[in-house]
Amino acid sequence: MVDDVYWWQAAPLSSLAPKPVDPTCDVAIIGAGYTGLSAAITLARAGRTVQVFDRQRPGEGASTRNGGITSGNLRPGYAELARKFGAPAADAIHAESKLAREDLYRFLADENIACDFKMVGRFSGAFAPGDYDRLAREADRLRKSLGIEAYGVPRGEQRGYLGTDTYHGGSVRMDIGGLHPAKLHAGMLRVALEAGVTVHALTAVAAIARNGNGYTISTSRGDTVARDVITGTNGYTDQADRWLRRRLVPVRSRIIATAPLPAATMDELMPRRMMCGETRQLHYYYRPSPDGSRILFGGRDGTIAGNPTWPTETLRRGLVSIFPSLASTAIAQSWFGNVAMNLDMIPRVFARDGRHYAAGYCGSGVVWARWAGQKAALQVLGDDAGRSAFDFRPPRAIPFFEGKAWFMPGVFVWMRAQDWLATRRRG
Repeated sequence: MVDDVYWWQAAPLSSLAPKPVDPTCDVAIIGAGYTGLSAAITLARAGRTVQVFDRQRPGEGASTRNGGITSGNLRPGYAELARKFGAPAADAIHAESKLAREDLYRFLADENIACDFKMVGRFSGAFAPGDYDRLAREADRLRKSLGIEAYGVPRGEQRGYLGTDTYHGGSVRMDIGGLHPAKLHAGMLRVALEAGVTVHALTAVAAIARNGNGYTISTSRGDTVARDVITGTNGYTDQADRWLRRRLVPVRSRIIATAPLPAATMDELMPRRMMCGETRQLHYYYRPSPDGSRILFGGRDGTIAGNPTWPTETLRRGLVSIFPSLASTAIAQSWFGNVAMNLDMIPRVFARDGRHYAAGYCGSGVVWARWAGQKAALQVLGDDAGRSAFDFRPPRAIPFFEGKAWFMPGVFVWMRAQDWLATRRRG
């Protein structure tokens, strides 16, 4: 099960025929995931010549490895955002979150991207007793301030949404759905190529240097000079951009897929086929597969090198703790991808020394990567539509961090302790 990505069965990664690197272009984009392709589509349709470079196959990183949940999560709650950035900024950030989801759904429809999208809603489980009141208040705020269909689910009604007694109730919001992330990427790649974008696979960028009014981009297959550069490497940022690498922490997020389950089991455990999350620190996220035959169950991996088997077993135990009836169910696939965390734990669109960046999605890139890439492209075009509540100072550098998250095992121990303490307060 090493790197056995469930999504690649129905949507294998594209093998693009190599093309010569053009010596000049209007815009060079680093990264051919959701971010880079979104920016490329916007720019090419505005008449710019665009080259996209990726050291892997297009989408081989998080864009085809994620859970396919259109959450657009913000890690800090509204109160924390207001405390850190002020109430007007918090309001603007939450309003843009709604716009970003709606824009994704419109994009899927307008571009005829067949990615198994279903607007099924998301259930968030209250892991500790006190979490339910917070979830219900947040649902009430979403309904009143943004017009989102959202509501609390008391524990007595929980089994109508999820076949478990693990949680102390929860909340539902109906503006979130599920899709097939690899099919989404394949659709975006098709649209980009049709727009005239040149995508260079297996072409690593070694350096980017100022060159008059533009930049020289040195790659493994030749150099190009571009007037503008957009970087969309997120959790796969390498030493070619050491400045950015010190600001984004790559954290492994792993997903397991069960073997096919009987329809009656799926009806009992996931009666509404919703996307699911929860409030614990080391939280799990899970969902039915697009065909409704399996449960895909994800969480933070906890490793920083290699591909050991214990994270898969840890996830399996987490799955069984929520759904005990699955104790003997086989795990068919297990894989991981990198998400990118930053100190503020919110997505960013920003510029530095004339270069544009979109990054730091904190595990919610299905919505944020496409949105942020589009915003960065609009800023390159000088379009007022590029304004964003997420466009402010770059993420702060992390002390003593040079790209390898050596401190993550300790962080995981601390978070696990917080969850253990929460269980002591349960009742």
